[in-house]
Amino acid sequence: MNRYGMTIPFSGVALADHQDWLRELVDLGYTDVWSSEADGADGLTPLALAAAWAPELNLGVAILPAFTRGPALMAQSVASLADAAPGRFSVGIGSSSNVIVERWNGIPFEEPFKRTRDTVRFLKAALGGDKVTETYDTFEVKGFRSGIVPKTQPKILIAALREQMLKLAGREADGAIINWLSADDVRTVAPIVRGENSDAEIVARIFVVPSDDTDTVRAQARRAIAAYMNVPVYAAFHQWVGRGEQFQPMWDAWAAGDRKAALEAISDEVVDQLIVHGSPEQCREHIGRYVDAGVSVPALSVLGLAGVDPRQAIRDLAPDQ
Repeated sequence: MNRYGMTIPFSGVALADHQDWLRELVDLGYTDVWSSEADGADGLTPLALAAAWAPELNLGVAILPAFTRGPALMAQSVASLADAAPGRFSVGIGSSSNVIVERWNGIPFEEPFKRTRDTVRFLKAALGGDKVTETYDTFEVKGFRSGIVPKTQPKILIAALREQMLKLAGREADGAIINWLSADDVRTVAPIVRGENSDAEIVARIFVVPSDDTDTVRAQARRAIAAYMNVPVYAAFHQWVGRGEQFQPMWDAWAAGDRKAALEAISDEVVDQLIVHGSPEQCREHIGRYVDAGVSVPALSVLGLAGVDPRQAIRDLAPDQ
C-alpha cells in the first residue's frame, strides 16, 4: 500500500500527550493521520499538532461539516492548516447528519447536497485568492478575500454515500471520503466517483478491532453499528447498496423502542462486513481487500472493543509488520 492512515486523536489520550504517539506512527510506517469532527476534538486542532510534531505525515480531516462553519470561517480554517502543512493537507467536506447539524448545533439541516456543493465551490475560489462575491443556492458571500493563500492548494474531498454525492465528489472535488461500508461495497461506489474523474482519490475510514475474541467484538460492535445505522443518511445508504433487508428487523425494533431486540437483530454477517476484526494478520488482509476494491487511502479507526489496547493496536496493524 502506498498510503496507510490512522485516525487521530486517540481515545483517552490528551491532545498534549499525542507527540510520542505521532512519532511512533511515523516509525511504524504510517503515512497519514485523519481526524474527524463530531462530539470530541474539533477536526483541525489534532492535525495542527501533527503538522508540528510529525511533519512526515500527510494530514486529512474526514470531515468538516458544510453547515457548522460560515463560508469565510471555513476558508480561513482550511487555508491556515494548508499554510501550516504545505502539500500535506486534504480537507474533507460533507453534509454531516441531522443529529450533528440540527440537534447539536441548532442549524437547520436543509438541502445538504447543495450546501456541500456550494461550500466546495466557494472554497475553490477563496483558497485561490479570489475576492468572492457570489450568491450560491444555500448562502451568499459579499466581498470575501482570504488573507492566506496557500502555496500549495489542499486537496478537497467530499464525504459521499449515495450516487448523487459520489458523482459530485468525482466531478467537482479531488475525490471522495467513504465510511461505514464493506470492502465489497467499495466496488459499487468507487466506479461512480472515478466515472467522473479517473484520478479521483478515495479515502475510506475503516473500523478495526485487532482481537481474536470474536464473540465479544461482535456483541459490542452491534452497539456502534446500531447507533449509526439509525441515522437517516446511513440507513438510506445501506438500503441503496442492498443491505436493507438485513437491517429491516433492527430498524423495526429500534423504532418500537426495543433496543435489546434491535441489537440482537444485527447479524454476525453484517458485523463482519462492516467491522474489521480478528488477528492482526487477518485485519491487514481484510484492509487489503478495501484497497483492492478501489480505496486509495485506508484510514483506520481502532475501536476500543474487547479490551483492545489502542497503543498496541497501532503497532499490531502497522504496515511494516
